[in-house]
Amino acid sequence: MKSYQVTEFGKPLEFRAYDIPTPKDEELLVRIMACGVCHSDLHLADGFFDLGNGKRITLADRGTKLPFTPGHEITGEVISVGKDVTNTSIGDKGIVFPWIGCQKCLACKNQNETLCENPKFLGARLNGGYSTHIIVPHERYLVPYGKLNPFQAAPYACSGLTAYSALKKIPKTTSDEFIVIIGAGGVGTNGILLSPHIHNAQIIVVDNDSSKRDLAKTNGAKYCFSPEEILEKSSLFNSKISGIIDFVGNENTSNLGLTIIKKGGTFVIVGLYGGSLSISLPLIPMRSINIRGSYVGELRELIELVELINSKNVRLLNVTKQKLNSANDAMNKLRNGEVDGRIVLEP
Repeated sequence: MKSYQVTEFGKPLEFRAYDIPTPKDEELLVRIMACGVCHSDLHLADGFFDLGNGKRITLADRGTKLPFTPGHEITGEVISVGKDVTNTSIGDKGIVFPWIGCQKCLACKNQNETLCENPKFLGARLNGGYSTHIIVPHERYLVPYGKLNPFQAAPYACSGLTAYSALKKIPKTTSDEFIVIIGAGGVGTNGILLSPHIHNAQIIVVDNDSSKRDLAKTNGAKYCFSPEEILEKSSLFNSKISGIIDFVGNENTSNLGLTIIKKGGTFVIVGLYGGSLSISLPLIPMRSINIRGSYVGELRELIELVELINSKNVRLLNVTKQKLNSANDAMNKLRNGEVDGRIVLEP
């Protein structure tokens, strides 16, 4: 088994070779066909998340042990199964759901595994998809991708699922309302592409990068602005910005969102760029603002999303294939903002 692993936080991934593992009990052994390169992988390789005000939380604090294999947007083919697997056969293909909980806590029992306090996320706590093979803990975590090809399907394990779950957290909208998407990277682009199938609202995109704004317009956004422009023009959309999704998640973007959202609106923070937020507390009840966090999505939502994509005319995120041995190059491109859609690694 060939893997590219984090062996030291803040350093490039290193190639490691291991014996191909044998699945036990309810496990599947999956030959990886494709793995998307996600911005979260950069945080995982760096080894920390910025909490603002000089504070950070490290992956060591969260139970990650070195070396580990990043990558959580995985598609693959089953090549071996454990003795207790009953409904999955050799040759079955699908998206691997990576947001796996402990299976014991109340959140997991209620099928809210992303809320688990002791998660076993693939590509963070357990080895992920920058590899040729992966052990999947249970057959329910392999979701058939239907008519999609494995490279198109892989980003929906995180990028697509994250956007879908965030959009669902905004109450139903009408055609004269607006949803603002802050950040038109891979996840934000999925938000633009999926929004017509979830909401009636028109989409406004905010991004510093003019080329990303131009691309967002071609992907279906009604208006595209820089942060400065949306502040200047916010009066044009007065009382009509009912939802905002911040796919960046830094101090500037979150302050912007709180400034332009209407009374009673829902502000969903998704991005993990980091920092802290200072809020005037009286204004929250006075404006009846709903502030929500959204972290990827649940297994049931991935199943819903794949069904939606296969049954509707959903425009798909652009993907660019690179070989697994170019993982460090792919991460550098993402870090430098040079990616249109998603880079997907092919073992």
